[in-house]
Amino acid sequence: MALSLDAYRLLGRSGLWVSPLALGTATFGTEWGWGAERAEARKLFDHYVGLGGNLLDTADTYTNGSSERLLGEFAREERERLVLATKYSTLRRPGDPNSGGGHRKALFGSVEGSLRRLATDYIDLLYLHVWDFRTPVEEILRGLDDLVRQGKVLYVAISNTPAWQVSRMQTIADLRGWSPLVALQLEYSLIERTAERDLIPMARELGLGVVPYSPLGGGVLSGKYGPDDVTATGAGDGTRRAHNLALGTLTERNLAVAGVAREVAADLGRTPAQVALAWTLRNPGVATTLIGARTPAQLEENLGTLEVEFTPAQLARLDAASAIELGQPHDVLASDHIRRVTTGGLRIETRG
Repeated sequence: MALSLDAYRLLGRSGLWVSPLALGTATFGTEWGWGAERAEARKLFDHYVGLGGNLLDTADTYTNGSSERLLGEFAREERERLVLATKYSTLRRPGDPNSGGGHRKALFGSVEGSLRRLATDYIDLLYLHVWDFRTPVEEILRGLDDLVRQGKVLYVAISNTPAWQVSRMQTIADLRGWSPLVALQLEYSLIERTAERDLIPMARELGLGVVPYSPLGGGVLSGKYGPDDVTATGAGDGTRRAHNLALGTLTERNLAVAGVAREVAADLGRTPAQVALAWTLRNPGVATTLIGARTPAQLEENLGTLEVEFTPAQLARLDAASAIELGQPHDVLASDHIRRVTTGGLRIETRG
């Protein structure tokens, strides 16, 4: 069944309704050497919001603050109906270790800066951006809860954090009556499915709506790369291809997955990018998927994702081509032997 931006979904264990596609605004501003100038960024915003989109995603350090400033300017007239999501914990001042991290000083300093740049008195959804492996979880949770009680933040969420820490945090928040996490932002795509091992099942069990980023695998799933790119030189030339090579995203295995996405797209009369994006939305744990664009044409293509409808056979092809091994303990728990000794042979239905 085709979707639309105003076919809103609940975000995790909350009453907050969000669009099935969220507009990422890291492209608002050109300070990083790419992105959209103000006029182009305004077109992206207006088109997304004009179609009923309501979830816009940024971070305190995206394009050195321009992303938040431009988003705040554009959102001013429709602030109440929009859900503005931002993040904290990345370093805001080089040389100052306390300007980043998950701790209370970084949290409060970042939020005050975000409120100024966004020209608003509250943030709808605040993510801890990157886990720092140092700050006690109680310090993070209490700081987030204090901001909610002050009315500066409405909902709290987390990104790029191990599943065992997220589950620990959610349990502590529940036991102490602190604000629970309502969303988990993570990398998830046809070529990056490792979140299916623990992160996505955990999120469904504990009430966090999953918000995938990089659903096109750094552009690999858009069909723009070929076999020659895997062995090409110039890994440090600053291009997106070089970046993907450095991250290990541009591999023969991933190109093979992209090839299947391209074949399914041809069957549907769609683009490979639309197929890859639509696939993420079919996971029952996914609340909304992040899309990004530098031009209105790119945004229009991404929004066409909502019209993609797969046949069972097409979904099976995509799933088979991109399948991963879940590893332990998942593999042993799914074995015939374990079913016999625990349920008498009944198949165990898992969540995720």
